[in-house]
Amino acid sequence: MPPRGPWGGGSAAAGAARDRGEGEGGGGGRGSRRSAGTAPPGEGPRGQPVAHGNPKSRGGARGGSGSGSKGCSGAMAAEIVVVGSCMTDLVSLTTRLPKAGETIIGHKFFVGFGGKGANQCVQSARLGAKTSLICKVGSDSFGNDYVDNLKKNGISTAFIGQTTDAATGTASIIVNSEGQNVIVIVPGANLLLNFEDLKRASDVICKAKVVVCQLEITPAVSLEALKMARASGVKTLFNPAPALADLDPQFYTYSDIFCCNETEAEILTGIPVGNLEDAEKVGRMLLERGCKLVIVTLGAEGCMMISGDEPIPKHVPAGKVRAVDTTGAGDSFVGALAFYLAYYPKLSMEEMIRKSNCVASVSVQAPGTQSSYPYRKDLPQDLF
Repeated sequence: MPPRGPWGGGSAAAGAARDRGEGEGGGGGRGSRRSAGTAPPGEGPRGQPVAHGNPKSRGGARGGSGSGSKGCSGAMAAEIVVVGSCMTDLVSLTTRLPKAGETIIGHKFFVGFGGKGANQCVQSARLGAKTSLICKVGSDSFGNDYVDNLKKNGISTAFIGQTTDAATGTASIIVNSEGQNVIVIVPGANLLLNFEDLKRASDVICKAKVVVCQLEITPAVSLEALKMARASGVKTLFNPAPALADLDPQFYTYSDIFCCNETEAEILTGIPVGNLEDAEKVGRMLLERGCKLVIVTLGAEGCMMISGDEPIPKHVPAGKVRAVDTTGAGDSFVGALAFYLAYYPKLSMEEMIRKSNCVASVSVQAPGTQSSYPYRKDLPQDLF
């Protein structure tokens, strides 16, 4: 198999899908390890159980304390708050991807944990960050299992809502022998996360160092979270995935860091990204729309960074590795970047991106997404 960068070198179709996630296939292997500096399952406030509440309430994040109050119902402060999705992933491994109308035989199937929001939060936590996830799952076995998974990763579950009005979100993922994938997601309960849920979590959002958002929940809810963070001087990191051609222009102005891959960049700007020059073009266009700093991830080519303060684009190359499964590599990158923003704010952005590339490059060398995400203790210590 040819060497690949941290995101793999897949086709356009695979590139559009590769940032979605799988997860722990039964919780074994690499997924069973615990991050240095995080509380073990069942210990301390980071592993606290979800408080009991009314699961039928659409707005009711279990553990919420009423609208907009300063109290966090016992939730500890988090350095990184992720507002986003949880998905149960149904993963099939096969030698190649099927053509339209074709049935092929796979060689392995497993159920795992994914969703862009949860993936990014898990990677931050495994690097040692104090994290909180604001999301919604169904009052079903998938939802219960997901809450347990978050606890095992040391993530605060104080603002995980459970609802009977929709099932936990799911993603059907097919991965070929080269690590490329195609994915279909059914958001389910993710789309029921609402403004009232954000109000209940307002204290933890406004006291964070970094707030991370994506687009697997209702876009208006993500935008409101970014606005709440910005109003309190919290750094905002936005990953516009899955990308929307008609993205609300306020997303550009409320994002301190706007991080997209080449496929998402094309959807947003209409410019195909096939090389570094194209990445520069889309970066400049996104700056013109109000972004402060734009990062375009480029698969094996690394990343292109451009900011309003430093208008000369900087290319940050990626190391070459042999990819096993690129699913969720972009989420590993975003989660790592959030970690460095929160805990190493004096590093240059170029150095943060380089280190985040290194973390993501480890994730593609093992199958799955959350199950492949590295822990701090397993990474070179010069990354910290």
